[in-house]
Amino acid sequence: MADLKEYHLDEEGFLEKPETWDPGFSEWLAASEGVELTEAHRELILATREFYDLYHFSPSMRPLIKFLAQTLGDEKGRSIYLMKLFPGSPARELSRYAGLHKPKNCL
Repeated sequence: MADLKEYHLDEEGFLEKPETWDPGFSEWLAASEGVELTEAHRELILATREFYDLYHFSPSMRPLIKFLAQTLGDEKGRSIYLMKLFPGSPARELSRYAGLHKPKNCL
């Protein structure tokens, strides 16, 4: 488990520098929030990072769903699937766990 001092978060809990992300950050964040990440969570987190690497911005829900459907298949590219794993605002939560900035149109 990584030490808290290695990760610098903003006031909303997003990693300040996305380039400093590593998979340990997602595990640390989940543990600090009492969440147990499954392989399904990790797959979506990595796909969200892939989106960021390709397009250089944190995805809002529509582009994220389209990207996930294209890369992981239609079942995983559905909002209901994302909401089961990341309740509330899936795009926002996936961006947090993927070490990205908050998507522009998220509250």
